[in-house]
Amino acid sequence: MRVYVEGVGLRADGLDGWRVSLPVVAGDRSYTPGPLNLPPSPLLPPAERRRTVATVRLALLVGADAFDAAKRDPGTTATVFASSGGDGATIHNILESLAVAELDVSPTRFHNSVHNAPSGYWNIATRSREPTTSLCAHDASFAAGFLEAAVQATLDQRAIGLIAYDLPYPEPLNASRPIMSMFGVSLIVTPIPTAMTFASLSVALDRRAEAATPMRDGRLEALRAGNPAARSLPLLAALARRAETRVVLDHTNGNVVVVSVAPTA
Repeated sequence: MRVYVEGVGLRADGLDGWRVSLPVVAGDRSYTPGPLNLPPSPLLPPAERRRTVATVRLALLVGADAFDAAKRDPGTTATVFASSGGDGATIHNILESLAVAELDVSPTRFHNSVHNAPSGYWNIATRSREPTTSLCAHDASFAAGFLEAAVQATLDQRAIGLIAYDLPYPEPLNASRPIMSMFGVSLIVTPIPTAMTFASLSVALDRRAEAATPMRDGRLEALRAGNPAARSLPLLAALARRAETRVVLDHTNGNVVVVSVAPTA
């Protein structure tokens, strides 16, 4: 199947926005990790803004970036959210609460712990009544979300916003499920080219085992391998280079998603 890209959002340590990160992602400049600021989304009402956790702030930030770049209304666009584990800090806090005698779990912490919390905040922020899907597939969460977005765009003949994100867990959870730094990415894909299209993607699920495409920069490759959402980096690199490229993304059970990228403008 073939879909088209209108907009990209990217936020990670040392990658503070898609346009400013293009030389790094394309391989023209070395990657240097740095702190990432995650302000509460101005799209949310003040009461909801105060309740947001880092996962929600990251998802809303990259989602808004991609929709702004595509000049598309998020309130009228269906979405797919992908994360390997949701908000680990909130889960950690709930487990701490359950470990003491009072067993007092905050309702706010509880509703932030569910996997589809970012999609709920997104719909509140954008006043959207469009369909939204939240999924996870461990380390293959980005590829699964990307494939779902491509399928929905193709079958429903409508634009889809994909928002993928993962953040590190606190200790001791991090010892069992280490995730390297934070990473959020968003793509707006459409079934047909539009005035905002800058790349076409031919997407296929391949059931033959094949190695995932690595990053040329060693530190970006470590980030790709260390954060499930960052498995998107080879695809982002192909989009940044604006050249015809074949990209392989890890999926589940030894399968891969193969993407042929071609610039359209």
